[in-house]
Amino acid sequence: MKTQIRLEIDVREPFAESMEFGDTGPYERLSGHVHFAIDPGAQAYQGVVDLEYAPRNTEGLVEYSSEFYMLKPVDLLRGNRRLIYDVLNRGQKLLLQYLNDAVQEENPCGPDHAGNGFLMRRGYSIVWSAWQGDILPVNGRMVMKVPRASVDGEPILGVVRTEFAPNDFTVGIGVPESGLVCIPLSGNHYTIPYDAATPETASATLTYREYETDARTPIPAGEWQFAKLDAEGDPVTSPNHCYLPVGFKPGWIYELIYTAKDPLVLGLGFTCVRDFISFLLHQLQDQAGRPNPLVQRDANIEKAYGWGCSQSARFLREFVYRGFNEDEEGKLVFSGVSPFVSGGGRVTLNYRFAQPGRYPRKQYDHLYPSDQFPFAYPVISDPLTCNTDGILKRPETDPLVIHTQTSSEYWQRRGSLVHTDIFGNDLPDHEKSRVYLFSSAEHAHDPLLGPEHDLLRHPTNPLNVTAFLRALQDALDLWATDGISPPESHVPRIADESLVSAKAVREQFPSIPGVEHPSAPNRVWVQDHGPGFVTGIMSVEPPVEGQGKEYPVLVPQVDDDGNEKAGIRGPDLEAPLATYTGWNYRPKGMPDKIIGSVSGSYLPFPRNRAKRVATGDSRPSIEERYRSRAHYVRAIAMAVQRLVEQRLLIQEDADRFVERAMNQEEFD
Repeated sequence: MKTQIRLEIDVREPFAESMEFGDTGPYERLSGHVHFAIDPGAQAYQGVVDLEYAPRNTEGLVEYSSEFYMLKPVDLLRGNRRLIYDVLNRGQKLLLQYLNDAVQEENPCGPDHAGNGFLMRRGYSIVWSAWQGDILPVNGRMVMKVPRASVDGEPILGVVRTEFAPNDFTVGIGVPESGLVCIPLSGNHYTIPYDAATPETASATLTYREYETDARTPIPAGEWQFAKLDAEGDPVTSPNHCYLPVGFKPGWIYELIYTAKDPLVLGLGFTCVRDFISFLLHQLQDQAGRPNPLVQRDANIEKAYGWGCSQSARFLREFVYRGFNEDEEGKLVFSGVSPFVSGGGRVTLNYRFAQPGRYPRKQYDHLYPSDQFPFAYPVISDPLTCNTDGILKRPETDPLVIHTQTSSEYWQRRGSLVHTDIFGNDLPDHEKSRVYLFSSAEHAHDPLLGPEHDLLRHPTNPLNVTAFLRALQDALDLWATDGISPPESHVPRIADESLVSAKAVREQFPSIPGVEHPSAPNRVWVQDHGPGFVTGIMSVEPPVEGQGKEYPVLVPQVDDDGNEKAGIRGPDLEAPLATYTGWNYRPKGMPDKIIGSVSGSYLPFPRNRAKRVATGDSRPSIEERYRSRAHYVRAIAMAVQRLVEQRLLIQEDADRFVERAMNQEEFD
């Protein structure tokens, strides 16, 4: 039986006050729900973990639903007949922020939410739908309702390892005097926790340690509870909270391993995206006879592109790798995908008791399994696991890929493994993929923000890469439409010594007062999660790392200023005023001897020679580099023109860079 899809449109109204977007004209916004009823025995759903244990309706079908949101030209004939699907990041919309330089908003409706209008002026229909079934409707996040699995009415049990890292990004409950004392088992306020099967702490283990490599210190079962605080601040038993009366130490790692019950069938997130996009591409109406909103007179969508940032980019890589880019009828779903800042990872979604929001860094979530072979797009052999595999291995339905990453992905997200083999050798491009490093940038910096101070040891890295994302979106469309290849990959290479060990970069890095260069990136070994891992069951917690089976993680080499040599070097690196890195350190009061999360650093040059000499900074000062503002502006203009000629920058963004240079405050 073919999948039943039913649309429920709750809102349909003008977008951005009906403003005109070039030749495309005005847009409208639609929001509502898409309902699915599927045959769990159909070939298209084989391999969805625990689907056979999901409840069925009277027709024997499994039902689930997802919220969706859409921005489309009022007159589709004036659009470009292209759909761009923004894979939500933990329920949040990011596409307009990074392609349009817009204010990030979960309910985009006003002119500010259109930003510079890039996607609208190009004529794209923009679609979002929820895919992560463990997201709560917090702060406007979009949610998906998936069934829980059980066997003949009895709960399914399994081991779950959850990690708490109490810091500014964890929402718990506590009082200032005692610190944070209560945390949801999911580790945050927006993800559904897996309930503990029993409130008895003796059947679980809770440990803590300052650094990931430290030995675990057990917390006795009598010194913590599965509990939350009531209105009076007293603990009451809760199957989905951890209560530690002495309080959690900020930035330390707390690891709880317990028996959980009632897993969500999260693998339906892949089929939801596949089937919804296929419907929008090929169907005139839904199961109830409601028209496809992206079909209008003689206009319909000809191609769909997938775009994702960070977790969403990892979703796209796993979506393609697992074969979901082929719909029920064997048709292509996405003609092209653009994973932005995924690094070498994929999302851990189609597993029992999966936690798809987690991603391994050097300190936190280090042992979660999203970064495992294969990392690269071409099919290659891995002697460590005796497997041969790659992301792109289905020539008939593999999409074109524009993979982009920043310096942070090399330091924290094993980014070099996207374009090197298991021995650390350069890989040639797959014929359907291109890989680009945005040199010296940090992971997904908000394009509307400058450097953020007082969050980490150094100000955060403000390099804006959204201009390159726009140029590469144009290149992807040209590639998919006319077969015109995009610019060649821009990545550091072993062959020219621009991809090296962390030690080699540290030796080359300039002397900057108060700055310590990291000694190593986030390393990765083969992990053992138990014999059922290949079928979606993780039974060994914590997993065992094969210390003799390490994948080589390399990083980009830098120039005398500390800026990276290879990749797409933006005008701020060709005519620099600062050193930009993909790493930073946690502030004092947290474990601060290790690079923190995926933020970078902004290290301005001294203003003049006197300041440089007085501080012992080895980098030439701004005064020594540029004779005047006009000299600096000319250098920027020359840099952007080269990028335009290479099709790595569109002209409107080149003009923006020059205008910004003319107002650069360092020359005031």
